[in-house]
Amino acid sequence: MENQTSYAYDIIQVCLLAGKVMLQNGGETYRVEDTMTRIADAYGAAHSNSYVTPTGIIFSIEGPEPSKTQLIRISDRTTDLDKVTKVNSISRRISSGDLSIQEAYNELYRLDKMTERYTFPKQLVAAAVASGCFLIMFEGQWNDFVPAVLAGGGGFYSVTLFNRLVPIKFFSEFLASFVIGLLAVLFVTLGLGEQLDKIIIGSVMPLVPGLLITNAVRDLMAGHLISGLSKGAEAFLTAFAIGAGIALVVSFL
Repeated sequence: MENQTSYAYDIIQVCLLAGKVMLQNGGETYRVEDTMTRIADAYGAAHSNSYVTPTGIIFSIEGPEPSKTQLIRISDRTTDLDKVTKVNSISRRISSGDLSIQEAYNELYRLDKMTERYTFPKQLVAAAVASGCFLIMFEGQWNDFVPAVLAGGGGFYSVTLFNRLVPIKFFSEFLASFVIGLLAVLFVTLGLGEQLDKIIIGSVMPLVPGLLITNAVRDLMAGHLISGLSKGAEAFLTAFAIGAGIALVVSFL
């Protein structure tokens, strides 16, 4: 009995760790639940139940003895789809019988502790260049490319800095969009830019919660109403913060 109980808890630990890594790095709710169920089934726990929200995971295994249930809380979420892909790869190896429970847990643990694949300077450069590219995509002029790059880079740097000083996502995004608006107005005033609206639109695109909106719609379509609505509300707050920061700057013109 004790060995069966210990084995069941080991399965739960592996499933929860896999779900945690996926949920923290941009995985959809239904994908997290499906992955956890497949892992449990591969290790012989055919009757498992999971309940996943953007802020927590509950997982249980039923059996002859009383069911075992554990809960973990998700406080920080970011976007790293490479980690989501690697968890899926580990899950497939588990399903094919290539990994024992301990080996799977060790690989998931190393993946969870892995630092960001791209350093902050690389992310900053990518966000800045993307801002200029978005400006061109929205039919902006090439004369505004450099101002959009600088404003977009400044906004991305600001949202990272403010998030460290004030760990409230709404305020960091509001202040970052405010900085973008100020930089765009400054460039146009100095004659370095021409189309204020296109510079602003291109610069705020790295802050737009595109993945969050996509996951919200996919969760709603999959029947996960609570997760879909909560992610949709989070995306709405982000969009509102961006719009409010730009509107505050424009209101002074």
